[in-house]
Amino acid sequence: MVDELHLAIVPLLVGRGERLLDHVAEGIEGYRVAEMVSSPAATHALLVRR
Repeated sequence: MVDELHLAIVPLLVGRGERLLDHVAEGIEGYRVAEMVSSPAATHALLVRR
C-alpha cells in the first residue's frame, strides 16, 4: 500500500494531447493533496492517504 505519492507533472504532448491528470488538485480517490507547488516547467503534487 502507498501512504504518500509524489507526482512530478511536466507538460508534454503525447499522442493527441490528452490531459491524463487534469483534475489532480481535487485529489485521487482515497488520497488528499497535501502540497502542490507549480512552476512554468513542472508541477509537484504530494498526495497522502486519507
